[in-house]
Amino acid sequence: MTKYIFVTGGVTSSLGKGIISASLAKLLQARGLSATIQKFDPYINVDPGTLNPYEHGECYVTDDGAETDLDLGYYERFLNVPTSQANNVTTGRIYQTVIQKERKGDYLGKTVQVIPHITDEIKRRMMLLGQSGEFNVVITELGGTVGDIESLPYLEAVRQMKWDVGSDNCLVIHLTLLPYLEAAKELKTKPTQHSVKQLQNAGIQPDLLVCRTDHDITMDIRRKVALFCNVDVSSVIEAKTAKTVYDVPLLMLEEQLDRVVINKLRIMDKKEPDLKQWKRFLKQLKNPTHKIKIGLIGKYIELKDAYKSIYESFILAGAKNECYVEVIPVQSDYIDKNNVKNKLEGLDGILVAPGFGDRGFEGKINAVQFARENSIPFFGICLGMQTAVIEFARNVLHLQDANSTEMDKKTAHPIIHLMKEQETITKKGGTMRLGKYPCQIKKESKAYQIYKKEMIEERHRHRFEFNNDYKSQLEEAGMICSGIYPDKNLVEIIEIPKHPWFIAAQFHPEYKSTVENPHPLFVSFIKACMKYSR
Repeated sequence: MTKYIFVTGGVTSSLGKGIISASLAKLLQARGLSATIQKFDPYINVDPGTLNPYEHGECYVTDDGAETDLDLGYYERFLNVPTSQANNVTTGRIYQTVIQKERKGDYLGKTVQVIPHITDEIKRRMMLLGQSGEFNVVITELGGTVGDIESLPYLEAVRQMKWDVGSDNCLVIHLTLLPYLEAAKELKTKPTQHSVKQLQNAGIQPDLLVCRTDHDITMDIRRKVALFCNVDVSSVIEAKTAKTVYDVPLLMLEEQLDRVVINKLRIMDKKEPDLKQWKRFLKQLKNPTHKIKIGLIGKYIELKDAYKSIYESFILAGAKNECYVEVIPVQSDYIDKNNVKNKLEGLDGILVAPGFGDRGFEGKINAVQFARENSIPFFGICLGMQTAVIEFARNVLHLQDANSTEMDKKTAHPIIHLMKEQETITKKGGTMRLGKYPCQIKKESKAYQIYKKEMIEERHRHRFEFNNDYKSQLEEAGMICSGIYPDKNLVEIIEIPKHPWFIAAQFHPEYKSTVENPHPLFVSFIKACMKYSR
């Protein structure tokens, strides 16, 4: 039977439930078990697709087109296994499903209530991946912290799950904080005790406690936590702040988190975890032989999580090249023709990030022009590709009014325009071109040299596309369309062959970069930046 593990959080948010979940899943995977992770978010949005990045950070997209929480990016980067629609569920989606059933009459006239109807739907979603037969272990991360009003139905569902599948098949890990008081020179356990009591008030006794701390936890503290939180001492796990999130699986291995879990769940396979490849990656990450500076040009740079997958892709591809990548965030709002040189001088590469809307758009155009004219390695993603095409049309083809109809509906030269199937769509949520699509690459191109194959699949999230009416003009002037979605003849990749490294993609390569397989475009871009820096 599939084993179910639930990860809850207490005391404060942002303790790292996603990293702990991904690290445990990695250790179980390294033992030969098939594991997956899902995230249950307590907000009422159906998905984070309509949320401003300043609100929720990056919106991560799966192969099957789900707009999800950014934690799913960590799940994929750690496990090298794609996630899906089933891996991210929100309160909005739960209630939407229940209300739709009620409207159809599925409840036969009964009063629809939080218990049992909402909790039953939560449990159904919790067990969906387990019932597929693909996974030995399903780890469910519950968003928010214990005590939040919006989390109560999820906790009740977990309580019922314990009863439904039995304690041998269901386990609760509670992540909590042990703060250090400088005045007293000691770690304090009381916040953890109170957090566990709140969980117990919901009818749940945690099986393991993972304690976030900046200091070593002594055996005396472990015993105290175990005594007052009603767990055995071996189930008090130290999660000391790490230099990098990629250290956490090895730290959890030292704490024997995986061993405690398989013993409690009575998993008979005692095979020791094989982490050779992970350790090799960490060695490359921590012992770089080169250092480069790459400018990340975006409109949400104040919040690092808004570009989380791009930052992580630089780390992974940097390790592959044994190179430390220093990412310099540059607010595109503040780039103009007069200061672009001062803003971007000294960089070894420039990446123009995705985004929506006209704020900061002209700043991105100026950054593209600076990279193109000064032969600086350039990488554009999604809107970054669209700005690259528009900049080329304005400054090489001299189509001064060239623009995207997203920014100027009346532009005389709509180099980028709304996709045909988007013209009649009025609803915002889940209506973009989303998920995995094929792309055919021209053999005589840099993209082909990088991918080393003609047909690839990449993930998308956009409404606007390259206008093919301008394709021949651009190609005659020196910009080629090297990647095409064959079914609808949509341009997916552009490049300038005469430039040392100038590539932009309509898709999001950062969504497919993992520890085991850093994305080839990022790997090649960093190589080009290293060459330029010399």
